[in-house]
Amino acid sequence: MNTMQFMATCTTISKKDVPLLNAMIDKSKEISRRTFLRYVDPSDMRTVEHFLGYEQRATRGLTMANDWHVAYYRSTWGEQPCVYFTWSAIEHVFA
Repeated sequence: MNTMQFMATCTTISKKDVPLLNAMIDKSKEISRRTFLRYVDPSDMRTVEHFLGYEQRATRGLTMANDWHVAYYRSTWGEQPCVYFTWSAIEHVFA
């Protein structure tokens, strides 16, 4: 699979991209974390997880993998395939 890199969150996109965001959400299909991780750049994902305050190992604290409030999706951003996860009602998009 292609390695997708972190692109943006719904809070950082420009106003002109809001229709793309809404279409992405409308067309999305929920996927497992395992499937999501097959699409994304591992280094980008570690950076995002660290920024959100997650630990890398379960022995130290909460990991993103163990947080049942996080959901993962596959969709498109315009014509471009993408995946994203929701965290605290914020979409984090990788394309």
